[in-house]
Amino acid sequence: MRLGIRKMSLLLLLILVLLLAGTVFLFFPPSSGKLPEIEGAKAVSEKTMVQADGGSLGAIILSKDSGNPVLLVCGGGPGIPQYLMESMYRSPLTDLFTVCYWDYWGTGLSYRDGISADEMTSDRFIADALCMTDYLAGRFGKNKIYIMGHSFGTYIALKTVQLHPERYVCYIAMAQIVNQAESEKIAFDYMKGEYEKSGNGKMLREFQKWDIRGSEEAYIDYCASGLRDKAMHDLGVGTARNMRSVIRGIFLPSLRTRAYTQAERVNIWKGKIKSNKCPASRDTRTAFNALQDVPVLEVPVYFITGRYDYTCCASLQQQYYEAVKAPDKALYFFEESAHSPLYEEHERGHQVLEEIVGRTQSE
Repeated sequence: MRLGIRKMSLLLLLILVLLLAGTVFLFFPPSSGKLPEIEGAKAVSEKTMVQADGGSLGAIILSKDSGNPVLLVCGGGPGIPQYLMESMYRSPLTDLFTVCYWDYWGTGLSYRDGISADEMTSDRFIADALCMTDYLAGRFGKNKIYIMGHSFGTYIALKTVQLHPERYVCYIAMAQIVNQAESEKIAFDYMKGEYEKSGNGKMLREFQKWDIRGSEEAYIDYCASGLRDKAMHDLGVGTARNMRSVIRGIFLPSLRTRAYTQAERVNIWKGKIKSNKCPASRDTRTAFNALQDVPVLEVPVYFITGRYDYTCCASLQQQYYEAVKAPDKALYFFEESAHSPLYEEHERGHQVLEEIVGRTQSE
């Protein structure tokens, strides 16, 4: 009898172990980290490491034709690799450009255990953007390259172009950060109003707990709270119009993507946690104001703006477009998008990028 109970216990333990292993395999499958191939004699699909001051930067380079114009993408965050957006919502970028998605120092493919959050400064990220620019220009034989920022990356790209306009054909600003402190307050008022109109008393009461206009401490704490992201994605004004949860929309897919090894996937989120309190991230939340800090650009600038973007408010993006002085500029609204228009509206994005390339061909 005792032997039978022991066998039954071992069998149940084995079943539990197999169920646990199956769950881990489902949500965290093994992978060699190889990127999907791109067809074409001159196509490029690779991970690479580029030597920078004190270490190396990880990057992913994608192109249907390596003879196309070269584009350096400064991603959002900082912390979550921009390539994740490309892998989930394929953009039109690789149709027209040789695209480089690089990861900031201490994040993604550029993560190292020994890197502290204090090293992840705006100056460091800008210097690394210039390093990546030199690498790409040399490798692909270009005198100048294109540069694009998305969200947080618009701060890094904009400051880089301001300092070294001679290296760039133009600047493409997707979800431009203008005055993030004011943007957060505009978004807060909008979301609170939406919950009031819909009669969602639970969420309205949560918003009423925060006095972000009257208290700097409350503003900073709110920006780091779960309420902000929950409400933005609940109302379709966050990362993407149809993304209702960062957990389901980014976190879980990142654990399953075959483009990264298991160790690389873990490093993505270790780097993200570290980046949350890094100096560069604080700069964008509290100190940077594009209207005051970068009123003039010496290269053309093209704004790509989601109509429903409240992460970096669309109204402020339009305000900066109208104010900034540049050799050429244009503002392209994406009417069905929130914070990631090129990944949300592929056809519209292709048309806009074609127009931008056409406007800058003589550069």
